[in-house]
Amino acid sequence: MNSEPGPTDFVSLYRHAFEQYGAVALWSSRPVPDPTPADALAITRALRTHGGMDGRRLAEQIERLCRAAD
Repeated sequence: MNSEPGPTDFVSLYRHAFEQYGAVALWSSRPVPDPTPADALAITRALRTHGGMDGRRLAEQIERLCRAAD
């Protein structure tokens, strides 16, 4: 699984997370159409726990971008 999608904004990473890890790590969450930084941060724990090393890296990218947006 590739955790390095082209765009580096949190919305793209959020959507990528659901595409790549929806069935594995995010099965209990539903994507929202217009995610906020809080929505994106809400999925990072599941990515870290159930997404393997690539999921962990993706979670770190999301967290970094969301915190920069504050």
